[in-house]
Amino acid sequence: MRRSKELARRDLRRLKRKRKIRGRISGTAELPRVTFFRSNKYIIVQAINDAEGKTLVFLNTAHLENKLPANINGAKEAAKIFAQKLKDAGIDKVAFDRNGYKYHGVVAAFADTLRENGIKV
Repeated sequence: MRRSKELARRDLRRLKRKRKIRGRISGTAELPRVTFFRSNKYIIVQAINDAEGKTLVFLNTAHLENKLPANINGAKEAAKIFAQKLKDAGIDKVAFDRNGYKYHGVVAAFADTLRENGIKV
C-alpha cells in the first residue's frame, strides 16, 4: 500500500511539472518541440509542430533493429539517431520538452548528445 501511494505522488508531481512546462513551450515548423518520454524499457522521442498538430520526426527505441535500453547509454545512442533524422528533415534547432522529468540522468544525456550532434536545444 505504501509503495503505491509513493508512486502516485511521484507521478502527480511529474504531471504538475509537465503542465507547467507545456504552458511555456510550443512548437512551430521552424522551431519544433521535441518531447521526450521514457519508460523502464524504451525511449520515445518526437519532434512536433504544434501549430499544425503534426509530428515531424519520430523515434521509438523499441522499433529499432537493435533495441536500445532506457539507460544513459541507450539515450546517447537514441539521440545520435534522432539528431540524424532531424538533420535529414532539415531541422537544426528545437525546443526541448522534458515532459515533466527532472533534467538529469537519461534526460540530460539525451539533450547533451543532441547538442553534440549539431542540434541547437
